[in-house]
Amino acid sequence: MVSLWWEVAGEGSAPPLVLIHGSMDRAAGLLRLSRRLDSDRPVVRYDRRGYGRSRSVGPPWTVAANIDDLEALLDERSRDPAVLFGHSFGGNVALGLADRRPDLVDAVIVYETPLSWIEWWPGDSAGGAAVANRDPGDGAEAFMRRLVGDAAWERLPQSKRQARRSEGAALVGELADLRREAPWRAERVRVPVLALYGETGRPHHRAAMDSLAKSLPDGRVQMVPDAGHAGPHTHADAVAAAVAGFITGRRSAPTPGD
Repeated sequence: MVSLWWEVAGEGSAPPLVLIHGSMDRAAGLLRLSRRLDSDRPVVRYDRRGYGRSRSVGPPWTVAANIDDLEALLDERSRDPAVLFGHSFGGNVALGLADRRPDLVDAVIVYETPLSWIEWWPGDSAGGAAVANRDPGDGAEAFMRRLVGDAAWERLPQSKRQARRSEGAALVGELADLRREAPWRAERVRVPVLALYGETGRPHHRAAMDSLAKSLPDGRVQMVPDAGHAGPHTHADAVAAAVAGFITGRRSAPTPGD
């Protein structure tokens, strides 16, 4: 197993909940959400390869390599199938593992996961702006400027801007790979899946979550009020409530024959 940075909060007896961050993010970005989740279960956060405290983990920067990392983490750390939460790109990692190793996955929650390989996915997204750059550092900067705005980017200390630019190779590599083909097959993702989107997010993200939920054997979709693409960061209470409601609803649902 590659040496990724990871952290566990909580010591409950329920199966773990694993948080998987998106592109140009890190585990720290999901800390607020982690603190609002079910205290009855361990909550695992980790920095994906090429980011944050796992920045030294090199290529391949592909969806498959990220799925490999999550598979190894669960094989080593968890005795029970885990609930997976994936924000943006992280949702494809979660769905990919549910396809590959359903024995490791109890359920999946995704938030505005990009379906970049489909025909109607817009080419002018933040990811498209990143992949269009020949220099990975410029790609990372273009991506961040699209996400946070030019003014917010310029306010960042030079050290932070340089750190983000240094993650450009991972960003461009994984987003380019995501545009080539679907990293999971809908008919093979047989665990329950909740697809979340933000009320104020871009229309293609809502369309993607609607499409995703309809394509899966056990999928459902839910809006997070007032939130945008950064909902797990900015609206952690509402996202945590959606996660808790999904998990509790599954626990209380009648089993066949009841």
